[in-house]
Amino acid sequence: MFSKILIANRGEIAIRIIRSCKEMGIATVAVFSEADRDSMHVALADQSVCIGSATPSESYLDEVRIVGAAIATGAQAIHPGYGFLSESSKLADLCEEHHITFIGPKSEAIIKMGDKDVARRIMAESGVQIIPGTDIQADVKSAKKAAEKIGYPIFLKARAGGGGKGIRLVNAPDELESAFQIASSEALAAFGDGALFIEKRIHPAKHIEVQILVDESGTVLCLGERECSVQRNNQKLLEEAPSPVVTEKLRKKLYDAATKVAKTVNYVNAGTVEFLLDEDENFYFMEMNVRLQVEHGISEQITGMDIVKWQIRIATGVSFDFSQKDITLRGHSIECRINAATIGKVAFLHVPGGPAVRFDSALWTGYTVPMYYDSLIGKLMVHASTREEAIRKMHAALCELVIDGVQNNIDEQIEFLSDSEFQSGKYQTDFVEKRGGK
Repeated sequence: MFSKILIANRGEIAIRIIRSCKEMGIATVAVFSEADRDSMHVALADQSVCIGSATPSESYLDEVRIVGAAIATGAQAIHPGYGFLSESSKLADLCEEHHITFIGPKSEAIIKMGDKDVARRIMAESGVQIIPGTDIQADVKSAKKAAEKIGYPIFLKARAGGGGKGIRLVNAPDELESAFQIASSEALAAFGDGALFIEKRIHPAKHIEVQILVDESGTVLCLGERECSVQRNNQKLLEEAPSPVVTEKLRKKLYDAATKVAKTVNYVNAGTVEFLLDEDENFYFMEMNVRLQVEHGISEQITGMDIVKWQIRIATGVSFDFSQKDITLRGHSIECRINAATIGKVAFLHVPGGPAVRFDSALWTGYTVPMYYDSLIGKLMVHASTREEAIRKMHAALCELVIDGVQNNIDEQIEFLSDSEFQSGKYQTDFVEKRGGK
């Protein structure tokens, strides 16, 4: 087992990883930018290293500085969390070069699944159902021809990155040229790669993802599915586990497909396989996230497993001492992402409590939310014996959560929970759009 791990991230996910490390008796190293000098993850870690300015490219996105900090502090492993360098094959390679363990998959798997165009082709060749679409489109002219053949509406999608960036819905031919330029420019700015491919829009549909863990021996465990259909501009806002529409029969099929995806690319460690599910229970591979997910906590709540601890164990070569039949899904969990709408100082913070209520956050009264990073400032999660009880519990928890001084989306989350379509469980990926959410 490692004696010291460097966390190559910030905010709530860095704190989440630090807590698991502490429970395992592992010392931690925090890295921070100048903007995060007074952040909670810095205070909670055993050591901390400043790695540059507030600009991500000069701190959290600099692989060389991250590895340098690990070498300087004697850290034996690096956990990337999610976002930033969590899907960087360069970081994984640098770690291997300097005999530091990267807590995640090998660079080969990152490369294969990080390029969504390549991932589509690999999955199609292995027999996993993919969304009808194209390879990379060289320009607007070729994209127009391909779109006409597939039929509108279509999605233009960046082959790199994630987080909903570089994706545009195109409903008609006259929208394509502008959407192509915008999506390509957005992807280039976010990921350094403006290449786009086309996928047919599957609609109506639900966004379902399967959480997996894979040990070095190739044993794949599925930790239930998550429903992620409440989203705006392809960014998830609310997730629940398990999905209210997935039956045991369908779950088995999803597990089989997720397992096949992992085995096809020799995947190791934690990952998530994402699918679109249509009204006839046909599901299509969308992508694989080769990292810890933002919403991993609700999978932990329904399985009783600490996914971060298992990431660390797997990275040391520990094999599972249990099998898929030992994993039981218990009750129902919901996560609401709390996003800041403005920057500013938290004048007052009150965190809800009670049985099975969890708030992952780096906020504290007096903390100033910086302008340089993602708007996510907290994840409120609840667990209950039934979905109905979980909805009521989340409603109560949201009403109790107070974050004064920074505008946020707490009220909107309450509205989502109160919507009859959400309560029915039949909501789909256009849920926010239909409610008039921009």
